[in-house]
Amino acid sequence: MGKEMHRFLATIIWGLGFVVVSLFTVYGKASAEEMTILFTHDLHDNLYPHKIEENGKIVTVGGYARLATAIEEERNKHEQTILVDAGDFSMGTLFQTIFSRHSPTLRLMGELGYDAVTLGNHEFDFRAAGLADSLMAATRHGDKLPDLVASNIVYPVDEDGKMSVDVAYLEKAMGVYGAKEYVIVDKGGIKVGIFGLMGKDADSNAPMSGVEFTDIIEAAQEMVAKLKEEDVDLIVALSHSGTNEKDKKNSEDEVLAEKVPEIDVIVSGHTHTFLYEPIVVGDTVIGSTGEYGQNLGVMTLKQNERGRWDLVTYELKRIDDSIAPDEKIAAQIDAYKQLVQEEYLDHFDLAFDQVLGYIPFHITDFSTMSERHAEDPLGNLIGDAYMAIVEENDDENADPVTAAVVPVGTIRNTFYEGEITVSDVFNVSSLGIGPDKISGYPLVEVYLTGKELKTIAEVDASVSPLMPSAQLYIAGLSYTFNPNRLIFNKVTDVKIQRRDGTTEEIDDNKLYRVVAGLYSGQMLPVVSEKSFGLLKLEPKKKDGTPITDFEEHIIYMNDGTNREIKEWYAIAAYISSFPIGDKWPEVPDYYNTLHDRKVVDDSKNIVSLLKKPNGIAWTVYGIVAFAIALVVFIVRAIIRRKKKKQIIDKENVV
Repeated sequence: MGKEMHRFLATIIWGLGFVVVSLFTVYGKASAEEMTILFTHDLHDNLYPHKIEENGKIVTVGGYARLATAIEEERNKHEQTILVDAGDFSMGTLFQTIFSRHSPTLRLMGELGYDAVTLGNHEFDFRAAGLADSLMAATRHGDKLPDLVASNIVYPVDEDGKMSVDVAYLEKAMGVYGAKEYVIVDKGGIKVGIFGLMGKDADSNAPMSGVEFTDIIEAAQEMVAKLKEEDVDLIVALSHSGTNEKDKKNSEDEVLAEKVPEIDVIVSGHTHTFLYEPIVVGDTVIGSTGEYGQNLGVMTLKQNERGRWDLVTYELKRIDDSIAPDEKIAAQIDAYKQLVQEEYLDHFDLAFDQVLGYIPFHITDFSTMSERHAEDPLGNLIGDAYMAIVEENDDENADPVTAAVVPVGTIRNTFYEGEITVSDVFNVSSLGIGPDKISGYPLVEVYLTGKELKTIAEVDASVSPLMPSAQLYIAGLSYTFNPNRLIFNKVTDVKIQRRDGTTEEIDDNKLYRVVAGLYSGQMLPVVSEKSFGLLKLEPKKKDGTPITDFEEHIIYMNDGTNREIKEWYAIAAYISSFPIGDKWPEVPDYYNTLHDRKVVDDSKNIVSLLKKPNGIAWTVYGIVAFAIALVVFIVRAIIRRKKKKQIIDKENVV
């Protein structure tokens, strides 16, 4: 009886064990084949929450302390997660001013537990040496850091096989940091292969990087082949290339998904696209969260019987005031803020949260600014600020400033109704660095002929539709253009516009003084290239000779400090100069309206389309007329030949 009982119990135990093992095998394997990817991109140093307009209301979104809480919440929901970023994590707020010395964002991303990040074009805003300094600083502080993947970066050498000092330094810094072509992250037995790419458009937006980037398709194919040799389960591309809903041929990440179908997930940065529903191309899922940390991307995938991954869920989790900030991260951000004050703002005798003025209206809808090819109040204010501060610091013999050029691509934020702080102003015009190695592009002066002033207006009218970031706001000019006219002949009228709104004719041969940011000034000669040589601009010195080094034409403060006049500082000084309202200097209602600086004539009337042709138009008309005449000549020749043949045939018959 005892032996039978023992056998019975043994059978029961064995059976239960079999069931447990079977259940573990089935359900354990199912959960192990599910992976959640948390992702961000285009954070642009927005460590603190920021304002946006939504449904007519101003709300506060983003912030790393809130983001940290949201990340932890998602990790607690899902068994297996990875956290990644697709570039442009830096540049955009005052925290960029300590990028090279303290690398605040990379270090915070390490604290938040990012598994991998890649570089965006703005990581090169301080050029190769600035990025190298930042990577060295990050490693020097000894904090936990995310893996850095850069799969298509190339460090060029000259004909003698030598590398520039700055590029060599960056290559060394990448090695010290431990940057790789790809990384493999093991999560619960799932091997995730991650690599990083810089796209063609992003590369073109970092003209001073000093490095080069190979074709993303070829680089991705190479990475996929290597990762397959590593026997990974899931392939993720962190692509700073972007998508384009209106132009699928130039939607780089969609093309990438089509050409390299082995990629399972593309986290798509650069274009700041809000994909509330993912783009799915074959077996590849493309996700984008927008910009500035407004959302945390969350996608969950499950492996199917083919070894590929099916999308289970996808969402952009809003980072707003419903999420409690992580106190530890908040304290770290405050510590970085103090460094910004000591190492940057003290240089300007300003404070991070210092109120400079008050604006009683919302000046510009920033989210659609680049899409609206028209005059804009914020563009007007910035251009006027450039002109005002330059004239304030001019000596007695200086020529008057005729115009100021502001590209939409250099405007990074807007002003919302209420108090305007130093931080707010910096966020509007935050890009670049000067020869002084201090953050912020300085203003430069150039001279252009009257004919070239008119060309700048034509650049805005004709090049902007092809390249939206090149749209210009030109203080000091009033011009009219018709978007329906022949390209490079869209402008029908250009005049100088004085501060009081009156205008004067432009003398084509006279030299006029123009101010712009350093980057914008350097880009003026590129106009010829972008217009196929049809539009020409050659920035000159006061004596009319061509400028070869724009840094020699930087404008400095005349207050004894000899500081470069930074773009953002010009705006800050201008706002501070307005008459005081109830408490602060108040932005006048002038900047709540338009002033015929850029007039769009959308007429399709034949007279409107053909009037006032320029040299380019006359050339095109001449070619068209010649072509028509040639066709008429050929047709008439054929008709004459047929008639002659008919006559000959009749004579032969007779």
